[in-house]
Amino acid sequence: MELEPASEGSPLLVPRQKYCESIHQTRRRKTRTVMVGNVALGSDHPIRIQTMTTSDTKDVAKTVEEVMRIADKGADFVRITVQGKKEADACFEIKNTLVQKNYNIPLVADIHFAPPVALRVAECFDKIRVNPGNFADRRAQFEKLEYTEDDYEKELEHIEKVFSPLVEKCKKYGRAMRIGTNHGSLSDRIMSYYGDSPRGMVESALEFARICRNLDFHNFVFSMKASNPVVMVQAYRLLVAEMYNLGWDYPLHLGVTEAGEGEDGRMKSAIGIGTLLMDGLGDTIRVSLTEPPEEEIDPCRRLANLGTQAANLQIGVAPFEEKHRRYFDFQRRSGQLPLQKEGEAVDYRGVLHRDGSVLMSVSLDQLKAPELLYRSLAAKLVVGMPFKDLATVDSILLRELPPVEDAEARLALKRLVDISMGVLTPLSEQLTKPLPHAIVLVTLDELSSDAKKLLPEGTRFAVTLCGDESYEQLDVLKSVDNITMLLHNVPYGEEKTGRVHAARRLFEYLETSGLNFPVIHHIDFPKSIDRDGLVIGAGSNVGALLVDGLGDGVLLEAGNQEFEFLRDTSFNLLQGCRMRNTKTEYVSCPSCGRTLFDLQEISAQIREKTSHLPGVSIAIMGCIVNGPGEMADADFGYVGGAPGKIDLYVGKVTVQHVHIESYRMDILLQL
Repeated sequence: MELEPASEGSPLLVPRQKYCESIHQTRRRKTRTVMVGNVALGSDHPIRIQTMTTSDTKDVAKTVEEVMRIADKGADFVRITVQGKKEADACFEIKNTLVQKNYNIPLVADIHFAPPVALRVAECFDKIRVNPGNFADRRAQFEKLEYTEDDYEKELEHIEKVFSPLVEKCKKYGRAMRIGTNHGSLSDRIMSYYGDSPRGMVESALEFARICRNLDFHNFVFSMKASNPVVMVQAYRLLVAEMYNLGWDYPLHLGVTEAGEGEDGRMKSAIGIGTLLMDGLGDTIRVSLTEPPEEEIDPCRRLANLGTQAANLQIGVAPFEEKHRRYFDFQRRSGQLPLQKEGEAVDYRGVLHRDGSVLMSVSLDQLKAPELLYRSLAAKLVVGMPFKDLATVDSILLRELPPVEDAEARLALKRLVDISMGVLTPLSEQLTKPLPHAIVLVTLDELSSDAKKLLPEGTRFAVTLCGDESYEQLDVLKSVDNITMLLHNVPYGEEKTGRVHAARRLFEYLETSGLNFPVIHHIDFPKSIDRDGLVIGAGSNVGALLVDGLGDGVLLEAGNQEFEFLRDTSFNLLQGCRMRNTKTEYVSCPSCGRTLFDLQEISAQIREKTSHLPGVSIAIMGCIVNGPGEMADADFGYVGGAPGKIDLYVGKVTVQHVHIESYRMDILLQL
């Protein structure tokens, strides 16, 4: 049995909680089959993909058309918001019209604040999503309330009274249910006891699950959504750990809520969903993008395929004991940044960044146009000379050095070295065409050979390794001075070696050995990969480590992709994992039938006016359901408060109510 400290620094050891089938191999967690209409969901079935309509549910024709488009794209389920009686009545017509058109895709009703509506729509839709934070509890006011045990029990009795009729209705009609907690809509009661935390999310869901079980209803799934991928991952892990303890086997619906749009939204979703899929968790997924719903299907399918392939191949490494990684709370392992040593002619302290580093691979051709290269590295230029800025690349990998006689290329490299940008180059290149002050890239075998003795004393090294080497091979790291960083690199697409698992093994070795080298996650993608594939691959394979605080930076390569795209994706990855913040952060919902304005248009307008504010987080919410709470990490918010009205927030506090027709973007900017 593995043990861990009861809390940080505590001498008390307690058993480590199990949150997945294996930490060294992707094995799909065994879950029961839940029937959603005629579609089976669970570990014996494919990972199901779904999305949500954006039309007004009362507009039957438009909603039917949207569902048909989504179904034609290959979704397994479609969720539709159902706010009130009129929408519930429309659901019957929507269902009947789809059946008449031979579309039998299961429909899911999204319910908030409206138990009577849930009872009505359960008569025609295949699945009901309830939010424990607002189904029976009042809307959160973010007040700290004091509860006695009797008060708390009375609240639970109230929940049971309100919720039980829906459970009985679902049993009667053979419906499925999702108990879907959102980080942004926990009740004041839960937050008063557990805080605005993953633990509160789990307890909120378990209250509803116990009622289902007491009524012998088991056709349900869980979800634990948050806009912050780190919080989302922790909540799902806590939930699964609780289910292991309880002997429960209910399936999981995975999603990062309010992920946003474009590559940012895909990256956030890949970090959260991909992390869990690599641990064999997840039975259905939704990628929430501020885009037309059918556009969510492709990234959703890519993630499902990634998780399926990993589980089918059971990718991983040989078993190892893990004692240091913290599954349920974030604690970053920060590698020792380079220190300046006496006698060194250049400053190495800037070759890595304390909040997460971005490295880029540079070619000889790029050195032919130095100023263009400097701009590509996002350096500031002053009379043609480069200087580091907020989002400048920290170090470069140069697989081939320019000839010694190529003075112009050598001068360009010197100017980069002078601004504390590291230049990594292979040992063979440095031995034949030495570059002053380069950081020499070596394998473990080269590090243990005599070849390094041919280099000047004090030469700094970057060591590339896979993490699945024998401990005897890794032990050479203990005996060599001047190791500046490690590059963790498993060949992309390697059939059996799991990148995530190999990295976990490497970090466990480093911690056990007392080695605190910075570790850069290096992925060399095949030339066949497209943009979405690269974003999702990087988010899943690197994000799964960074959300656990394992890693100090990233180096992404892909021969067919533009340099600037790879650079921006690298910074997006770090920011999505709550590391290095280099641009404005947007928490933007995907739109649904509740949305009270043109979300995509407003989102584009806000981004255009505010994209110059790195370090600032802005929430753009179509309605109030998840608005205030989901802005836990946001500095400012633009939220649909009522038809024709916008609420502007600073933090969780409403500071202004504005009519849409009189709203001007400068009002938000003034805040």
